[in-house]
Amino acid sequence: MATLSAGYLNKDQDRVDPGGEARSSGVAWGAVIGGAFVAAAFYLIMLALGTGLGLSALSPWASRGASAIAWSAIVWLLFTNVVASALGGYITGRLRTKWAVIHNDEVYFRDTANGFLSWAVALVISVTMLTSAAASMLGRATDAGVVGNSGDPTGYYFDKMFRSTQGEPAATVSGSANRIFANALRRGSLPAEDRGYLTNLIAEKTGVSRQEAEKRVDDATVQAQVAADNARKETARFLLWSFVALMMGAFSASYAATIGGRQRDDVLHASQH
Repeated sequence: MATLSAGYLNKDQDRVDPGGEARSSGVAWGAVIGGAFVAAAFYLIMLALGTGLGLSALSPWASRGASAIAWSAIVWLLFTNVVASALGGYITGRLRTKWAVIHNDEVYFRDTANGFLSWAVALVISVTMLTSAAASMLGRATDAGVVGNSGDPTGYYFDKMFRSTQGEPAATVSGSANRIFANALRRGSLPAEDRGYLTNLIAEKTGVSRQEAEKRVDDATVQAQVAADNARKETARFLLWSFVALMMGAFSASYAATIGGRQRDDVLHASQH
């Protein structure tokens, strides 16, 4: 008769007791959810710490390549995902129930799968909490009148076009000018008709000559396009590193769950002897 070791079947045994298999669940949801909440909580704690230390300054509006603080933020992002996911996966493995009369390979697979599930649940929890927090902060900022065009990376170049020669703030610009400028950025060029309209509007609002107004339109369009291109590149780079961090987190959670499950069964086996 094959012998049991730490709740597993011997590796050379390739059959399991049908009754025992039917009574065992492949997913220990209690352990999975518990590990997921631990991982999500630890991730949010580390995120708050990183923000306080200035390690989350990955601005998608950066006008140049990766700075030292940006690379520090990337390292912190990777570290936080790996540690939080590994912690959640390990706790998932240690908290799951014993799978009796199950082959070693099956136990290893189940621990891996449970660790991966804990990572997935933790990701959903973290994204939900961060999205809710961001929406709440944005709503309060909007109510307070804080949020406007200041968050637009190209807004500076647009405002620059309407600076008054008298040193006073330019008059309120119509919404059509904003839409023309935004459309030009999307298309990559400013149509002649829109360029003429903006030129006349700038000359009227600021008192500058038509030649100066045309120069302002051309300069602002080029500068804003460069800023928008840099923003897209920085956003793409941030998303790429986020993907790497998430994949590392998934692997860490899965592997740590197998370690936790193995230790859990070894401790139980030792206590029975």
